[in-house]
Amino acid sequence: MKAPCSALVMAALSRYAAAHAIFQQASSGTTDFGTTCNRLPSNNSPVTDVASPTLACNVNGAKPASSVCSAAAGSSFTVEMHQQPNDRSCTSEAIGGNHFGPVMIYMAKVDDASTVASPEGLSWFKVDEEGYDSSTKKWGTDSLNANCGKRAFKIPSKIPGGEYLVRAEAIALHTASQVGGAQFYMSCYQVKVDSAGSGQLPAGVKFPGAYGASDPGIKVDIWGNGFKEYTIPGPAVIDQSFF
Repeated sequence: MKAPCSALVMAALSRYAAAHAIFQQASSGTTDFGTTCNRLPSNNSPVTDVASPTLACNVNGAKPASSVCSAAAGSSFTVEMHQQPNDRSCTSEAIGGNHFGPVMIYMAKVDDASTVASPEGLSWFKVDEEGYDSSTKKWGTDSLNANCGKRAFKIPSKIPGGEYLVRAEAIALHTASQVGGAQFYMSCYQVKVDSAGSGQLPAGVKFPGAYGASDPGIKVDIWGNGFKEYTIPGPAVIDQSFF
């Protein structure tokens, strides 16, 4: 006997909910910071409104973390996503359930990362991104899943030293063919950057404000026969001269 339509819908929704995820841990070099410098979201559900102030650092993102991580300019910094809190097992996908989409990293300079309470008013510049490779049909989220949820990026060498918020984001596009269907998963990390750089900061954008609900990278049918290329939303990665 076939299951009722409503049962099938509920099963599908349950699968998608189970595939929700959180950027949680961080590391740099041989130092594993765990979640100590992450302004952890209160749950693993996505933000879906591009005009919401929670688009900056997610729900609970205005609440400071317990500490500030330290990393040198020019070094590699790694953020880590998993579906459930404190579950770093590599046997489960970092973000599953056909939650395909891009992965992006932003940074914003702050005076004191442990006290700033209004992340939506900051100037965010993009330092890393991975979208869709049409030759391999792989997404940024596929790379997360293949690497146990980890995404490593280089902290720009020539940015001024001091404290920053690092915003890690994945956008799930499996239901993005309609406005409000894209799912935004982000967390903000408090990071102190040791740098001799004294130059200007790169130009930045605001969250909310950087994305529009109908932007081609936000409202997109990734399942359609005509889908071949993908436009990553937001600004371009900052100029290589900063690295």
